[in-house]
Amino acid sequence: MPVKIRLQRHGKKGKPFYWIIAADARAKRDGKYLDKIGIYNPNTNPATIELDVDGAVKWLQNGAQPTDTARAILSYKGVLLKNHLAGGVRKGALTEEQAEEKFQAWVNEKEGKVSDKKETLSSAQEAAKAKALEAEKEVNAKREAAANEAATAAADEAKAAEEAAAAPAEEASTEENKEA
Repeated sequence: MPVKIRLQRHGKKGKPFYWIIAADARAKRDGKYLDKIGIYNPNTNPATIELDVDGAVKWLQNGAQPTDTARAILSYKGVLLKNHLAGGVRKGALTEEQAEEKFQAWVNEKEGKVSDKKETLSSAQEAAKAKALEAEKEVNAKREAAANEAATAAADEAKAAEEAAAAPAEEASTEENKEA
């Protein structure tokens, strides 16, 4: 029975969420599977991958063939490296401790790269937020200045209208005083 390590789609339309599974190659994409190895969520940045490394190595050693996407995910998480190191231990080129030490060094380096990417993304996001806030403050200041100018102009017009209305009333009162 040929076994494939592949992705099984879950989630809703436009928001895919995948299980990483070992399944018979003849089974449907979302059908029956032999073992669930992990999950993959491409909706987050960086993508969330939770994987049972030892389980995936066991399936690879038993002859399971990963699909292209699954191979990329397994490589990203170090499963292929661990499988390679396990082959070196079986041949006697490495001891178990040396293989584990190399794998842990690789994992620590990879975690450092991922955390650097997360920091870069968060700082870029904060910078974009700050820029948007400054632009919004500028727009609000312009809007407020325009409103103040309009209010001042309206007050000037009202004053002019009052003075214009008061002038004929004064003329009428002075004419009445002259006649009397």
